[in-house]
Amino acid sequence: MTVAGLLFRRVRGFRVMDLAAMVIFLALALAVYAFKTSAGAERTDIADVEDKIVTERHVVRLLQDQISRLENPRRLEDRATRFGGLARISAKQEVTPEALPQVAGPQLAGPQLAGPQVAAPQVPAPQPSAPGARP
Repeated sequence: MTVAGLLFRRVRGFRVMDLAAMVIFLALALAVYAFKTSAGAERTDIADVEDKIVTERHVVRLLQDQISRLENPRRLEDRATRFGGLARISAKQEVTPEALPQVAGPQLAGPQLAGPQVAAPQVPAPQPSAPGARP
């Protein structure tokens, strides 16, 4: 039997070629359905990630606003004055580099190369143990 004869042969009233085409068509339909389903799942994942990006951008903006509020110079100055007893440097307190030795006093007037000598603590040498003794 030839190939043409096999394709045009009838089985229960249907040609073999028609049955093969129907099987291929059903396989293609199921493959398209599976791809569309997986694409829908990917689409929802992408939407979730985009939502997370939007919320993260909102959180970043809030944190940037909080940083700018916390690092505000007026706020820092107020807190330093209120809680630390610190104040701005007045013009009377400013010193030129040439006047630093006079302001620093006698302890920094001359160069000191070595600090006070401190003796290192002496560690006693370990005593040899008696034979058979346990530590």
